[in-house]
Amino acid sequence: MEVRFSLYICQIYTKREHLRYNMKIQRTAILITISILLFSCNGIDKSSKSQTSHYNLLNSKVKTNIDNDLMRQPTDSILHDSLLFYTANGDTTGLWPVKNQPVPLNGAILPYNRVVAYYGNLYSKRMGALGEYPPKEMWERLNKEVKAWEVADPKTPVVPAVHYIAVVAQNDPMSDGKYRMRMPAHQIDSALNIAKMGDAIVFLDIQVGLSSVQEEVPLLEKYLSMPQVHLGIDPEFSMKDKSKPGTKIGTYDAEDINYCSEYLAGLVRKHNLSPKILVVHRFTKGMITNYQNIKLRPEVQIVINMDGFGPPAIKYSTQDRFIKTEPVQFTGFKLFYKNDPKLQPFHMLTPDELLQLKPRPVYIQYQ
Repeated sequence: MEVRFSLYICQIYTKREHLRYNMKIQRTAILITISILLFSCNGIDKSSKSQTSHYNLLNSKVKTNIDNDLMRQPTDSILHDSLLFYTANGDTTGLWPVKNQPVPLNGAILPYNRVVAYYGNLYSKRMGALGEYPPKEMWERLNKEVKAWEVADPKTPVVPAVHYIAVVAQNDPMSDGKYRMRMPAHQIDSALNIAKMGDAIVFLDIQVGLSSVQEEVPLLEKYLSMPQVHLGIDPEFSMKDKSKPGTKIGTYDAEDINYCSEYLAGLVRKHNLSPKILVVHRFTKGMITNYQNIKLRPEVQIVINMDGFGPPAIKYSTQDRFIKTEPVQFTGFKLFYKNDPKLQPFHMLTPDELLQLKPRPVYIQYQ
């Protein structure tokens, strides 16, 4: 099959996880809690940290027809709330941490860990680091970033991730006029296999074009039902006014985000999974409308990912205007290897610099 990616879209990118929570896991959680509370005196053993950071999510089994007494229960609220305040990093606006958050179900990745992801598509070397390098080299590079974040923030274990664009916006209408191309199953399987090489979780990202999340998300149910697979949605290419993708910035409403969240929550309940993460990209105000109507659930953790490229001052400004001041639940931050350093001061932000943000991002994406 010949896959034709829109050159224009490529140019845009060029410029721009049956329960297993036995006593061993409980002891691990207690150790992590003690380590966090006593970090200032004792520090953290990084070798044990890397082993506990996954909470055994990748080894849990998908199970149906679960008895009520086996269903996942909320996690420890005291530890959860303390980590939310750590993530808020002393914010004084009153916006962070987000108030009245539901306590997530057991096995939640956030805020107990930070996710560090490589983003892209296996058909294109220009859409991100994921497709730019052969898998072995990609993992060498991603592991360096993981290590850098572990060193910069020893309190927070790092979970590596592969963030794969499973539905790609197109410059051509395609056969159904929806201006998007769905990646074949064998390519998505390849992304899962690459993730398995590094014991990583997976995000499947959707650029709907003239389609919709209501149409596209259910088609990925096979994958989203897997414990290690999570979801990303990109408003930039959601063209509700039927414009061609790439000619203007698209949008999602809270209604769209709530649809995705409830869909994922249904899968979590059906298969007794750990909570899913839903990443929503953003770099303009209009990319998300009615943010205050976004619903939070114990089955799903929502990350609003700062997706703009450019020098540090521009990225900080985008973060302050569209992510910090319109709080949803968690924040993410995207870094562009090629585009961020193009203008003065010719510099891509480092982990140490990003950890000064209020709130600290819990999801980091490299393109």
